Amino acid sequence: MEFWKGETCEYCNGCIVEKKVGLSRKYKGKYVLIENVPAGVCSECGTRYFAANVLKTVAETVRGRVKATREVLVPVYSM
Repeated sequence: MEFWKGETCEYCNGCIVEKKVGLSRKYKGKYVLIENVPAGVCSECGTRYFAANVLKTVAETVRGRVKATREVLVPVYSM
């Protein structure tokens, strides 16, 4: 995909490249993980950028409009 071609990071001016990333979000007191989210990622500092349509899809997914593909058990630590 060429969406991020020629774009640079607003923080360090690094080159932004297209990658698939994972996101975690908390919704109604529960955490959800979303895998394979398309993002622009700065090759220098790692800042992530998301297109508006991707953020809309993430919001709809978190609200339960898309059925989860699987569930995982997550360990919780306290300090």
